[in-house]
Amino acid sequence: MDNQLTQAELAALQSPLSNDCRVLYLLGLRVGANTATTSSCPIDYKQLLDLLNGDNKESPYQRGRQINSLVKQLEQIGLVALPYDLDLEHTINGKTLLLPLLSEPQSDFDQLHTRHSAMSTNWLPNKALFEEMATLLGIIDKTYDDNEVGEFKAYWLGRPSSVFSEFQWTQKFANNIKRKRLASGFGTTKVIGTQQVKVAAGIEADDNAKKLVEKYAATKKS
Repeated sequence: MDNQLTQAELAALQSPLSNDCRVLYLLGLRVGANTATTSSCPIDYKQLLDLLNGDNKESPYQRGRQINSLVKQLEQIGLVALPYDLDLEHTINGKTLLLPLLSEPQSDFDQLHTRHSAMSTNWLPNKALFEEMATLLGIIDKTYDDNEVGEFKAYWLGRPSSVFSEFQWTQKFANNIKRKRLASGFGTTKVIGTQQVKVAAGIEADDNAKKLVEKYAATKKS
């Protein structure tokens, strides 16, 4: 792995963040990560707890959920993304995380790292970046509607002190869509793996047509 930080990583690490989070990312997650896939090495709670405690005799870090809490902070500023089958309410020991800023972004997205702002009423996710983030996160249904964008904006408009790059805003939106797809209340008609996916009207029509054909065929046989 190349030890040199990308500009995106450096910018994120310089944002308001606890030093424990910086240690966890730089020495716990980034070391040994795969730059091609941006995947970290498998999480080892014991190793990370020892790393964070250092020579502190009081050992303030004792549990995996404390690691999860730090990972959540890293996720919030875009340094970490969770694959679709993980959540921080459960253990991630032995699992791998995604480090989206580990590799230099493609030239099309370079400018998205340079502009930082609070959420605005006219904000929209970058469609090309969302597609890439959705693929990275394993999101099957990559469609979203105005209501989902509106809910996301309404939430962050209430937090004007939160300032992120355009890249990070779209990344956050992709993470939000992932969580909605995994939510039990998501209105769906089909489940693929662990994700819930809205079935397009055309697919539903095909299913109904199939039933009618079968019914008609049965009637003719009788």
